[in-house]
Amino acid sequence: MDFDYTPEQQAFRMELRTWLEANLPEDLKANAADMVPATREEFEKRRAFQKKLAAARWIGIWWPREYGGRGAGIIEQAIYDEEYERAHAPRMTNHPPINQWGPTVIQWGTEAQKKRLLAPMLSGEETWCQGYSEPNAGSDLASLQTRAIDKGDYFEVTGQKIWTSAGHFADWIYMLVRTDPAAPKHKGISCMYVDMHSPGVEVRPLIEITGAHHFNEVFFDAVRVPKDHLVGPLNEGWRVAMTTLNYERAISGGHNHASQLEHLIELARQVTINGRPASEDDYFRQQIAQLKIELESLKLTGYRALTRQIKGLPPGPELSMLKTVGCNLVLNMMRVATEMLGGFATLAELPPNSSIPDGREWLHRVLGVRGVTIAGGTTEISRNIIGERTLGLPKS
Repeated sequence: MDFDYTPEQQAFRMELRTWLEANLPEDLKANAADMVPATREEFEKRRAFQKKLAAARWIGIWWPREYGGRGAGIIEQAIYDEEYERAHAPRMTNHPPINQWGPTVIQWGTEAQKKRLLAPMLSGEETWCQGYSEPNAGSDLASLQTRAIDKGDYFEVTGQKIWTSAGHFADWIYMLVRTDPAAPKHKGISCMYVDMHSPGVEVRPLIEITGAHHFNEVFFDAVRVPKDHLVGPLNEGWRVAMTTLNYERAISGGHNHASQLEHLIELARQVTINGRPASEDDYFRQQIAQLKIELESLKLTGYRALTRQIKGLPPGPELSMLKTVGCNLVLNMMRVATEMLGGFATLAELPPNSSIPDGREWLHRVLGVRGVTIAGGTTEISRNIIGERTLGLPKS
């Protein structure tokens, strides 16, 4: 396999690197790993930077130019992801929608929907969240019960969604609803988008064990939704949802893996074990080496998925493998961090004379890491997909 880049691709990398060095505000790097901004102030800072990215066409770069993208190729998208992480740039306000919902609209939406929705999504002018999971329909998504009743000129939506990331910042929600309750389980579901400022929409926070406000519950009480907000055929929303989920699983094994490992290595240099840095301890050196191997394996698996796309092949098992392996990698990193920190891993505030880098953030990382195991479908679901669809094992 040839891992070399063409001169044109190398030039693309350097152009992006130079732009980020000149335009990325230093204060945005501190909380770059946070998927959802902790405050409205942080949210607005990210939105301002996203507007600059969109103006320079440095976001959604593989999207068609007529929708605000750069029309770049798949290889350029991979280079972009590497450089963006290398610069410690923050996740944008619409990062998941741009990578999941945007491609879905490009595939399934009408031309009017594409022109209306995509450019404001890229610029951050309008923000989005996802409404798939429900209290009794998480991994078994097809069991969802939120109803959309046809009222002639509009749909009337009633129900509840949960684990809605960044719902408290969102202007729009793309969601699955049941439009034909008499149809079989995976039929009678439709996909639509709803104005979060509509009468009857209520957002309630779900506060994590870390104290962070990432997730939300969203309630819909007889919310009116125009008919032209339906995406894809009526009662065929499951097919639309699978498009979105295929993209989501590609990024749901955790994020910034290389950066997180860098933080862990720096921690090993600072933490003392038996009178010397953990980075000099045989056990921790072996653990970090193993993590580096897993990181490289994950990277190569990503290249395999990339190769399928370049060849025009349908998505293979690599997406679920990225999800499963990525989750395990992040969990193992936090396990090693906890072993290094010992009792300090349980402290929200470290002593003033502590030399531990990113002190209080480690507790948040350790406590919050389990969230990656359910994002984009649980790792158990991913294993079932690999077992049944790739290995041909009987259904569990």
